[in-house]
This record gives sequence, structure tokens and C-alpha cells, in this order.
Amino acid sequence: MNETMVCVVGNVATRPVYRETASGPAARFRVAVTSRYWDREKSAWADGHTNFFTVWANRQLATNAAASLSVGEPVIVQGRLKVRTETREGQQGWMSADIDAVAIGHDLARGTTAFRRAQRPEQTAVPDRSEPDWDSAPADTTAANEGAGQKPPRPAMVT
Repeated sequence: MNETMVCVVGNVATRPVYRETASGPAARFRVAVTSRYWDREKSAWADGHTNFFTVWANRQLATNAAASLSVGEPVIVQGRLKVRTETREGQQGWMSADIDAVAIGHDLARGTTAFRRAQRPEQTAVPDRSEPDWDSAPADTTAANEGAGQKPPRPAMVT
């Protein structure tokens, strides 16, 4: 509930690695985010510090990211920031910043892309998604109400 949501704009730094796991598809890649600033002395734009984030994607997002992203492409990643620290015996400790992605997309400010809707797996039963008839009560509800000695609901009148 109290998670740190971030949105980063950068470039894909490593090839997405796709894996099928017991909990479903998963993918990870690194994104490089470099700040830019106007250098008044040189009268030109200059690159600042580069931050690297490991982006983790799951389920359909993982499948689509692995099929869509290549090294060097500009991306926008939105997700939960997780900072991890680890120390190993006899080694210096390290920190990493990971993003558990909710959404990933190409940065259209820096180029174009062509969207293709992902194919959904075949479903055995098609759910009934027809619009309900709001003017009359369903047949099974009316029968249940009559059997219980209740009157069927009457439509409200507007004056």
C-alpha cells in the first residue's frame, strides 16, 4: 500500500532475459537513465550522472517486453521501486535499485513504434458479455422471489 511508485525515462541497456517460471513468465533487463543539463560555460547540453535500474516484468508484460525491446531503444518504465542491499562474507557490500514494472513502453518523443495487440490464449468457454436487460428482472430472480413469498421489485418512478 505504501509503495514508492516511479516513472523513469531512459534507454534499454541490456538485452531482456526471458524465463518461464513456476509462477508464470518473467523477464528482466537494465535501463540506463542519464540526466542532462545546460552547461552555461560551454553553451551546450551536457550529460550528468547515469543511473542503472534492473527492471523486472511478470506475466504478459514479461512476454511482450522480451518480444518488443532491444538494446539502445528509448523506453519509459513505471513501477514499484525496490532498493536492495547485500553484504557477502569477505566482500564489500553493494546496493541495487530494482523496478517491479507495471507498464513499459517506447518513448515516442524520441521515435516511432508500431503497436500490435498480443494474441490471447484460446479459451474453452466464452463468457456471456451481453448487456443485461435493466428494464426487467431476470427470470430466475422472479421465480425465487415468488417462491419466498416476496413481491418482485417494481421500477422506481421519476416525477
